Amino acid sequence: MCPPADNYSLIADFYQAYRSELLQFATARLGNAFVAEDIVQDVFLRLLQSNQLITPVTLPNLVYTIAMNIIRDQWRHQHAVEQYEHYIKTANSDGSYDAQSVYSAREMLEIMERGVARLSNNQQVIYRMNVYGGLKVSEISDTLQINYKSVENHLGTARKQVRKYMRRMLA
Repeated sequence: MCPPADNYSLIADFYQAYRSELLQFATARLGNAFVAEDIVQDVFLRLLQSNQLITPVTLPNLVYTIAMNIIRDQWRHQHAVEQYEHYIKTANSDGSYDAQSVYSAREMLEIMERGVARLSNNQQVIYRMNVYGGLKVSEISDTLQINYKSVENHLGTARKQVRKYMRRMLA
């Protein structure tokens, strides 16, 4: 589905006029210019992929609403990572922990990637599209031109296998 052609020019004009302002907005809330740059790009990609009617009146509010939603998602993700790292650090019942019991988010990602590498090719693609790409089962099904139920089954099996592998590796 493509947005109306007049939306492209409206979005392009808005991008040229307000991109730097939106980048400052995102950077001020995240404190990271690189992540803010990605968010600004995601905002405009979502607008270009949208098939909603966009007018010059609704566009500024829509842009900042999308940006805040993505920023909140980033905050939630960061908070979850920090909570998990804290949980791992204090996992021993006596309150102490040794160096082997502390895993960084990077190490957890490496372990998860080794688990993903053990999956079939279809499961790997579907799992990555869901976990890293944030796509829903229906979106993956449409993108890969695979039956919805098949994608759902592959994703469920992949999740179980990766969880099982991670439990075994972190034990």
